[in-house]
Amino acid sequence: MKEVLNRFMPALQALPGEITVYAKDLVSGEICAFQEDIPLVAASVIKLPILVEVFRQERDGLLSMEEVFSIRPEMKVPSCGALTYLHDGLKVTLLDLCVLMIILSDNTATNMLINRLGIENVNATLRALGLEKTTLRRRLFDSESSQRGIQNHITVKEMGMLLQMLYEGKCISEKADEKMLSIMKDQRLNGKIPFFLDAYEIAHKTGEDDGTTHDVGIVYARHPLILCFASNHTDVPAFERLMQDMSKAFVDHLG
Repeated sequence: MKEVLNRFMPALQALPGEITVYAKDLVSGEICAFQEDIPLVAASVIKLPILVEVFRQERDGLLSMEEVFSIRPEMKVPSCGALTYLHDGLKVTLLDLCVLMIILSDNTATNMLINRLGIENVNATLRALGLEKTTLRRRLFDSESSQRGIQNHITVKEMGMLLQMLYEGKCISEKADEKMLSIMKDQRLNGKIPFFLDAYEIAHKTGEDDGTTHDVGIVYARHPLILCFASNHTDVPAFERLMQDMSKAFVDHLG
């Protein structure tokens, strides 16, 4: 796998901003990575740890996936997603919020889940899982906190660790991990890692913001592999094209 990364290294190094890559062959265990420990502003990839905390609290009997929420106007924040554009008073379950948060990256659903879970609980679970740098610090579209420099952070290495735990059924429980991956496989935002990989099932989560583009996931190829790409302050179209090309190259290399 390292030869694939080396082939793309000049293009990665030519991009502006912070560029990070993590790839792991889940059969051989081989890892290749580039600046994988750098914490980056998370954008919507922070929704993956939030999903994990939902299932942790369900496992521990603290909530039910059938809990019902009514969508109120003050809950709504801008896109991505669907809830902002649907009628006030719409009733959705906790599981509905999880699905919308992941497959449409729904920001309203995400903030509702953060309110239900507690920021400190999300972070405590991350630490218990061994993720030291990935941190939820604020709700989405909290402009006051953002202006004060309060941001959510991830690293591609820690996202890779989390994805491997899900793949192995060692994150929350085998049943919970399987359900989370099944939600991720229904992802509707497929312009990055999956772009040239139509033949494969892929469980992944994207993130986007000004100068920021991420995608982290598992490609269920003959050699299943984890691919994580993240960036801040970069040329978004150029890095997304590299994600597309590198993802195909890693899959082709492993056969």
